[in-house]
Amino acid sequence: MSTLPIRRTGDDMIVLPAARIAGERIRAHADDAGTPIFNASTGETIGWQESASAAHVDSAVRAAHRALGAWRDTTPAERGRVLARIAELVEAERDALAALQMRVSGKPPIEAETDAGDVATTFAYYAQLCADGAAFADEPIALPGDAAKAVRFYDAVGVAALIMPWNFPMVTTAWKLAPALAAGCTVVLKPSELTSPTEHALIDLIEKAGVPAGVVNVVNGGADVGAALTAHPLVDKISFTGSTAAGKKVMRTAADDMKRVTLELGGKSALVVREDADVDEAVALAVGGAFTNAGQMCSATARILVHDSVYRSFMAAFESAVRGLVVAPPEVAQAAQAAMGPLISDAQRQRVQAMLQQGIDTGATVAFSGHVAEGAGEGFFMAPIVVAEPAADNVLWTDEVFGPVACVKSFRTDDEAIALANDTRYGLVATVATRDAEAAKRYRAQLRAGLVWINTPQLIFPQVCWGGFGLSGIGRELGIAGLRSYQELRHSMQAN
Repeated sequence: MSTLPIRRTGDDMIVLPAARIAGERIRAHADDAGTPIFNASTGETIGWQESASAAHVDSAVRAAHRALGAWRDTTPAERGRVLARIAELVEAERDALAALQMRVSGKPPIEAETDAGDVATTFAYYAQLCADGAAFADEPIALPGDAAKAVRFYDAVGVAALIMPWNFPMVTTAWKLAPALAAGCTVVLKPSELTSPTEHALIDLIEKAGVPAGVVNVVNGGADVGAALTAHPLVDKISFTGSTAAGKKVMRTAADDMKRVTLELGGKSALVVREDADVDEAVALAVGGAFTNAGQMCSATARILVHDSVYRSFMAAFESAVRGLVVAPPEVAQAAQAAMGPLISDAQRQRVQAMLQQGIDTGATVAFSGHVAEGAGEGFFMAPIVVAEPAADNVLWTDEVFGPVACVKSFRTDDEAIALANDTRYGLVATVATRDAEAAKRYRAQLRAGLVWINTPQLIFPQVCWGGFGLSGIGRELGIAGLRSYQELRHSMQAN
């Protein structure tokens, strides 16, 4: 396994520059000591990240703008070959990327390894779309009469600003960057300041794959850097993943120049366990849906609806599973059958704990909880918590927690379950556990969610689009729709 070329100081500290512009690493001003990068599973500082200035952001956007014409004019097949090379390099460095992911985010091995694999798969998918060419071909349009003929076609939207979250670094980057490059866009990418080392490791591979200078640029920093990037007049498209509150600010900024936007925001999703469900399978879906990535998922199915007839048996099995969940650093979880890692930061843990206390203070009751493994150390760990029968207006039931807190409610009819599941301002995903094919069809049709899983864990393939309704955002990622989000639809007519 090779070592990815992240620059380190003599004491093995990671050091990241303020920006990467047209292939050059740009240092911050001498008096900028940078912000610390933490290992979430130990709480230790493992590096420093310099922050980009407004001038760095401007330079990065202008570099992308200068590179746009040449990259947009390449053929889809040429772009596909570069994307395929990226996929190959990521696959070759899969173990190193997973190890870095564990070092920064503290993810259990299976989660970190899955993330790295998803990155390679996403780039490979869009490489194949480019190689096939059909998604880029002119599409004839039938017109009445024979006086004229028409076609529709798609052009790259231009310079794209890609703003990443910290919960799935590299994965979300691949979801945005692969279709943007496939479409012929150039980009300026802003990683989360909490997980930037993994993003820079991926960018190293992208540069090695032969992406021309200026096509992919990076600016580091916090919300101020993101604000400068999204407001830049030469940015044509913004793709943002993060909180709903931040997404609203991005949308307001985009309105000034009518920038195109894709917003992948929060969620408050439901798992419905019908009376005919396999209880053991339903419990596995509940554990995975609520506690994968320590619950730090916009797709967390943390509102669990269980039919009254199986409620007691479900809760007994769920309690056993939660109490047996290994909550530990990656090295401890290595041999565990099930594992949950830390939250990303102490600030995030405090936010989740404060929200949990608010829910309890207003009437929520903790049914049971897990525990953090002995020897977990000073990392940002929190035991998984399950709340039973919260009120419909309790904050734990209505608002996204983004931590290891799940709520369970009972129901008696499908009508009631569907109404409860849809009683939310969000609408990202839903999961249904049932053996009844007709019931499954009804839930698929009536649940207000962008993606509905039936008797499956939260499998995500690049061929299947991602996105939701309401406060969950605008637009779709992945699939053909993900490609189209980086293109402008155009038409041409001419006389016969």
